[in-house]
Amino acid sequence: MTKRPLTLKFRIPPYKAPRNAWRQEIYQAAEEARKETNVAYDVADHLQIDVLIYMDEGELSFHDVDNRLKDIMDALQGRIGGPKDERDLLPIVPNDSQFYRVTVEKRLTAPQSRKMGHVVIRKLVSQE
Repeated sequence: MTKRPLTLKFRIPPYKAPRNAWRQEIYQAAEEARKETNVAYDVADHLQIDVLIYMDEGELSFHDVDNRLKDIMDALQGRIGGPKDERDLLPIVPNDSQFYRVTVEKRLTAPQSRKMGHVVIRKLVSQE
């Protein structure tokens, strides 16, 4: 029996207001990558997520990583805006409580990055 794929890698666009528009773009990027890789997460999967967000110098001191992480995790759950119990989009990750390990880093924009950040979701390696 073949293992089902649990690693999803995709690029995210630079942050822009309003945040719900940014969440929509994140969702679209994740969904395109999900379709290409056939990744499907079950509610019982224990996951880890690694996020790298590129920003200009002024943005680095302005944006809190926890707020940007929340936007990314909400987008992955299909929550773009409105009441939490209403979703217009199918979740890519059923619930953000499935993330047992999170790393998030904001970094000065690298010229070759075009401000496109990175997200990697994978099965939790260990729970030590």
